[in-house]
Amino acid sequence: MQAEAIADPVIELPPVRDDDGYLTKAFIAAVEAAIEAEDRSAVLLLASNLHEADTGDLLEALNAGERAAFVRLLGSEFDYTALTETDEAIRVKLLEDLPNEVIAEALGDLDSDDAVYILEDLDAQDRDEILGGLSYADRAQLKKALDYPEESAGRRMQTEFIAVAPFWTVGQTIDYMREARDLPDSFYEIFVVDPAFRLLGSVHLDKILRAKRHEKVTSIMADRLDSVEATDDQEEVARKFERYNLISSAVVDENGRLVGVLTVDDIVDVIQEEAEEDLRALAGVGDEEISDSVLTIARGRLTWLVVNLATAVLASVVIALFEDTIEAMVALAVLMPIVASMGGNAGTQTMTVAVRGLATQELGARNMMRVLNREVLVSFLNGIALAILIGITAWLWFGSPGLGYVIAGAIIINMVFAGLSGLLIPIALEKLNIDPAIASSVFVTTVTDVVGFFAFLGIAALWFGLPI
Repeated sequence: MQAEAIADPVIELPPVRDDDGYLTKAFIAAVEAAIEAEDRSAVLLLASNLHEADTGDLLEALNAGERAAFVRLLGSEFDYTALTETDEAIRVKLLEDLPNEVIAEALGDLDSDDAVYILEDLDAQDRDEILGGLSYADRAQLKKALDYPEESAGRRMQTEFIAVAPFWTVGQTIDYMREARDLPDSFYEIFVVDPAFRLLGSVHLDKILRAKRHEKVTSIMADRLDSVEATDDQEEVARKFERYNLISSAVVDENGRLVGVLTVDDIVDVIQEEAEEDLRALAGVGDEEISDSVLTIARGRLTWLVVNLATAVLASVVIALFEDTIEAMVALAVLMPIVASMGGNAGTQTMTVAVRGLATQELGARNMMRVLNREVLVSFLNGIALAILIGITAWLWFGSPGLGYVIAGAIIINMVFAGLSGLLIPIALEKLNIDPAIASSVFVTTVTDVVGFFAFLGIAALWFGLPI
């Protein structure tokens, strides 16, 4: 009688992400248990086939002591591209915990843009040691990219691309792409260069596939070059991708020689980074990361809090000028915050529109007066609506129609000034080469507080004949 085969037990793995897109607690717990048990086979089973973005999120979910052990257990199966998906503080700390020779071996297998992204945050000594462990060709490429300014196209570009001579035919180009072994993993266009490697044009893959083999690549080459210079700011490059709906773009040096290529996946990261940077700047929190320490975050935020303190003192000085007025009518002290708050909110709305318009180059000299007139009119209309609501409320609350008229007038005045300052302050700061996203909120808030208090208390003093 033939023995019945016993099937291998099927291991049921926990789901990686939940319906909201977050890593599941069960998955994180399973990985942590495998790390604690030093069970390499379990770690490989759980994490070796993860997408780089999932691995990056997992690294952030693990505690500091588990990350290096996780990478060590995965060994050659760990995809170092995942480090580009983590916070800077986590990435740098993890790299410090790993041997430089291991990092050098791993970076040799990455695309150049990912390798540069990982290297640029390391200190010079570790960076040089890691570069020393790479092949001459890889080391030269990465050093050249690292020489470009931070947040430039040269730091973001890939140095892996396909370039052909102008006399090549479509058939030669296709044969080369089939036979060459050192091509990029993915690409969207072929570049045409002269003997000095100066960029002449580019050909998208769809045109290559549709053309006859005997045709010259120059006959199907794009007439308009969407190239960028390696020293161009990454935000300007992202704007060009958005404006012309680019998938990729050649990167050239100051002499027009082809040095790399930018692809849309790199630009998506740039757009996200720049948006986050502007958002943090508007709140005065700098470039902090979720993983930063308490002291690092506190130190970064303190500067602008001190500036806010100074501007708050200025508003207090205005209030002190009307000390006798406030003592004569206590209701004024109750209503003052309403005037300042409404002006501050209106100023922030206009300021946000202005900062965005400046960042996207939608706001400039050609349309500044039109936008200014629009914002003042919007502020005036909203001021009238709010003045009616708050005026009636103050009248009923304190039984004084005059108080309703006073706060209504102050609200209208402050709303108009909020619209003016919310637009003009960011424009003035940009003219002074100061980032309007960083500094605007402090000055706009100061203007609306000072104008609001002065208008409200000044009108009240005149209306009721109170002492000043």
